[in-house]
Amino acid sequence: MKIAFYAPLKPPNHPTPSGDRRVARLLIAALKLAGHEVEIASRFRSFDAVGNAGRQLKFERQGAGLAARLIQRYRRAPTDRRPDLWFTYHLFYKAPDWLGPTVTSTLDIPYVIAEASHAPKRAGGPWALGHEAVANALRQAVTVFNLNPGDADCIGPLLGRAAKQIALDPFLDPGPFREAAAQRPAHRAELARRLKLDSQSPWLLCIAMMRLGDKAASYRVLAEAIRRLAGRPWQLVVVGDGEARPEIEAQLEEAAPGRIRFTGAVPGETLAAIYASCDLYVWPAINEAFGMAILEAQAAGLPVIAGTSPGVAGIVANGVTGRLVDAGAPSHFADAVAELLDDMKARAAMGAAARRKTMTRHGIETAAATLDQALSPLSKSPDDG
Repeated sequence: MKIAFYAPLKPPNHPTPSGDRRVARLLIAALKLAGHEVEIASRFRSFDAVGNAGRQLKFERQGAGLAARLIQRYRRAPTDRRPDLWFTYHLFYKAPDWLGPTVTSTLDIPYVIAEASHAPKRAGGPWALGHEAVANALRQAVTVFNLNPGDADCIGPLLGRAAKQIALDPFLDPGPFREAAAQRPAHRAELARRLKLDSQSPWLLCIAMMRLGDKAASYRVLAEAIRRLAGRPWQLVVVGDGEARPEIEAQLEEAAPGRIRFTGAVPGETLAAIYASCDLYVWPAINEAFGMAILEAQAAGLPVIAGTSPGVAGIVANGVTGRLVDAGAPSHFADAVAELLDDMKARAAMGAAARRKTMTRHGIETAAATLDQALSPLSKSPDDG
């Protein structure tokens, strides 16, 4: 099947790394692994961060023009080069899809969405236009893949009677993380040398963009939590960059002077070695959909301490692969970290369980099979025209 792929928040070939870009790339890889041909339909970003009605209206108009040009291009293409299906990734009120619904209704091809959210509280607010665009897109979708189970209840009433919601566990390619874990001693020695870490103490790790809003809020909780752990031996490796980096670094350093190592942004291909070098992944995950870094940490064999939400609970088995606590409670977070800092055997058992769970349930092969099982029946046979 030939699939037109579109990510309105951030295209998969965007130069700035993020979890959203990683998921988009993984979805494309899984679709290809399932035997489908994937083309990025457009790099158009419809993201409005501040709730500017004029900006949203501008995006709507730009989207209409781009959709018209796509329709014209597809109609001019040979029949066997036209898309059989449109696949939009990550649809929400700040980044609606102004292209897919028009293209698919005009060309009479299925419209599929992976990861959509629709919060009724956004109706009539500063993102009203984007909110309603998401609702209209969901009404047209034939299939919605839910990576975050918390989205399902609000999406369901908007779908047509024949449309389906299908759970798709967040996933990754486990190969690089498995290989990195097998070389942990070498990776740990190299990271200790490079960051001047004490190899005899446990290393905590967090990997996250340093942005304002929810990311900064998570870093604040983390700072307050590690302040409470002063009596125990540990060091924290922080990987990330962004506009809030100076404030976040100062906050963490003030909470635990001399114990923090900041790497800034790190190329994606080197992250597996950093995960495998560390002992415990820590992230409050305030308002996080699920968190690719949390999944990657587990793939490398790290137990996780994270703030709970439906999405995070879908990838972290509480008490088995890590601990889930109230996302906004530094004292609870610190207690959970302290428990695993004090219990090396529990850390090792949870890390092994995390790696097993990720390899069996969250591997790209499993995702490819789920996607293919749902999408293949949507393909028209040659007799359908």
